[in-house]
Amino acid sequence: MMSQLNNPLHGVKLLHMVEALVAFYGWEQLAIRVPVRCFTFDPSLKSSLKFLRKTPWAREKIEQLYIETFPNGVEEKL
Repeated sequence: MMSQLNNPLHGVKLLHMVEALVAFYGWEQLAIRVPVRCFTFDPSLKSSLKFLRKTPWAREKIEQLYIETFPNGVEEKL
């Protein structure tokens, strides 16, 4: 069985990542950092999650931004 000790995203749901990033940056700044249409035009959690689940490269960018923004895995900056 593989250990997840070194995986900073272990147990973090995509919904939680997007909610935390939107709370921290807002939709406009998030669209600048990850330029995808679902963040730019009429953004919503539902449309963003649908897009990110189908688009691996965009999900990777969100995961990386989450790790960079919250390096301890906790939104202490909020």
